[in-house]
Amino acid sequence: MTSTTPTFGLIIIGDEIMSGKRQDKHMPKVIELMSARGLTLSWADYVGDSPERITATLQRALASADVVFSCGGIGATPDDHTRQCAARALGVPLALHPQAKLLIQERMQDTAKEQGTAYEPDRPDNIHRLNMGVFPDGATIIRNPYNKIPGFSCQGAGGGAVHFVPGFPVMAWPMIESVLDTQYSAHFCQNAYVEKSVVILGAMEATLTPLMEAIEAAHPGVKVFSLPSVDHPQWGRHIELGVKGEPGRADAAYADLRLGLNAFQLKYGPELVR
Repeated sequence: MTSTTPTFGLIIIGDEIMSGKRQDKHMPKVIELMSARGLTLSWADYVGDSPERITATLQRALASADVVFSCGGIGATPDDHTRQCAARALGVPLALHPQAKLLIQERMQDTAKEQGTAYEPDRPDNIHRLNMGVFPDGATIIRNPYNKIPGFSCQGAGGGAVHFVPGFPVMAWPMIESVLDTQYSAHFCQNAYVEKSVVILGAMEATLTPLMEAIEAAHPGVKVFSLPSVDHPQWGRHIELGVKGEPGRADAAYADLRLGLNAFQLKYGPELVR
């Protein structure tokens, strides 16, 4: 990796999310994990269990310079397509990863011991379980502290990487956290930012747009944002107008924003800092 903080993305895979049978919990948790480390999530894609769409989504991710986490579809049942789609997106064959094989065998031995039965490695169901360690050739594993069944990481042609974890939050979240801490700690806090804003009561966005454009042009690296609301229970019709960026730059931009607002006859609610 270079010293430049990478762009981070998230892919959520599964028909159960697209149908509404289950609500996605991954994105808010990933935002939380990244925010705690001074990182930000830039984009997210949701994809059903369509091999064609999964492959196309992974091709875009692997062709980019982004760091991407992909949640779901890495099991060995007929509706799990992610491992196969990742191999197609990379143009490489699938292969049983030797370290993954050992970890899966350890898990099967642990399960047999817990059940008080003999471990039979050649039993058909145990042989089938090894498919969970069949990854695109050249992949590296992500350890799973919950049940030892690993995820995997693939490097893309664009210089980024996609890290594949299960759809189960109890497994996925500690695995994502581990990847962040072991591979991207050099970027922690480099992208830390602050949001400073003020609630403006009854204003129109079009009136304030020229000021917003001027502030953003005068302060490179700072984003100006406007969040309108028409029916807030406390403030009614209002706009939350503010800036976000590196603390020093955001402070300067916010000071100029407040100065620029003096040209308008406005009513204000509270100031907010996040």
